[in-house]
Amino acid sequence: MSDPIVRPGRSAEREVEGQKATPRHVAIIMDGNGRWAARRGLPRVAGHRAGAEAVRRTMQAAADAGVEVLTLYAFSSENWRRSEDEVSDLKGLMRFYLERELGTLQKEKVRLKLIGEPAAFGNDLYDRLSQAVEETKDNDRLTLVVALNYGSQAELVGAARALAERAKAGEIDPATIDIAAVESLLHTRDLPPLDLLVRTSGEVRLSNFLLWQAAYAELVFTDTLWPDFDEAAFAATLAEFARRQRRFGGR
Repeated sequence: MSDPIVRPGRSAEREVEGQKATPRHVAIIMDGNGRWAARRGLPRVAGHRAGAEAVRRTMQAAADAGVEVLTLYAFSSENWRRSEDEVSDLKGLMRFYLERELGTLQKEKVRLKLIGEPAAFGNDLYDRLSQAVEETKDNDRLTLVVALNYGSQAELVGAARALAERAKAGEIDPATIDIAAVESLLHTRDLPPLDLLVRTSGEVRLSNFLLWQAAYAELVFTDTLWPDFDEAAFAATLAEFARRQRRFGGR
């Protein structure tokens, strides 16, 4: 396991008095499935299968650590550019693991939430996803947010368009539009603020994921490929978060 890439000049002291060392909301860009498979001479779908096992481990680790919300970038709006076979494999895996893991979600009291535009995956898969959301809605140990067919720029455009339409209809004064007004129209409006965003596989970019929400989040980048991400890797990211001095633009 590789250590996270740490930005210099961070203090072990907390900037905000009373700030919890454990983040309430963690998001992960799960990257590296293809490279993991290629290094082993396996097809890409094998990497996606191994990545699904990493989801299970990370979900359990987050719940055990007291994280309230874990948001995973499962399928971006740009992923449709992949080959038809790979997209089909990903949809099949989603269906398989959803059916296999629903019992685990219930046992561990994990609430499933979706963001993005999952209806694009077709009625069958979307109906199964919606059913899982409904069946787990009362669970309260951890909220697992799965971003499916999600793109942050599209999310922000949608919020801007909705505000413009309200202003055009005379329902709001454009001068009153503020941060809260935008956030009320985001997919994450009912979630706590994002505290920590992690990306695996050594890539150092956000890839159109939670751009607004990440404004003051702590960022951690690790060389670990997603299928190799385990409880120790998750613990390392939480330890790094605990060392950060969060300023929120104050100084």
